Amino acid sequence: MPVVLTVDPRSGVPIYLQVIEQIKRSVALGILGTGEQLPTVKQLALDLTINPNTVAKAYRELERDGVIDTAPGRGSFVKSNGAADSTKAAARDVARDVVDAAVREAKSIGLKADDVQALVTESIDRWFTEQP
Repeated sequence: MPVVLTVDPRSGVPIYLQVIEQIKRSVALGILGTGEQLPTVKQLALDLTINPNTVAKAYRELERDGVIDTAPGRGSFVKSNGAADSTKAAARDVARDVVDAAVREAKSIGLKADDVQALVTESIDRWFTEQP
């Protein structure tokens, strides 16, 4: 697997969610291609020095979300059926997580919903406006 995963136990985000987000991001960006095999649960747990149950939980969630397929005895692979749909869904999931974190942070520092909405609209206008 050409992608390098890392976890930060001090981030406040559960480790299995960090693994899920990084794999989804790698699929969305094309770093992990259709049909590409992921490390075994045991190998990824060793690489990240985390409990294998944590990796297994992340893989189960990724399979439930339609990002990977797992075949007992063969391993886990980036899903090939509907790859474009699962890649688009993975990109949406990654973006949703980032937006959720930003909104949660804005709320925690006391901004009101209207202020946050205005900031999001400003950002969308800045990044999605057609350039001449």
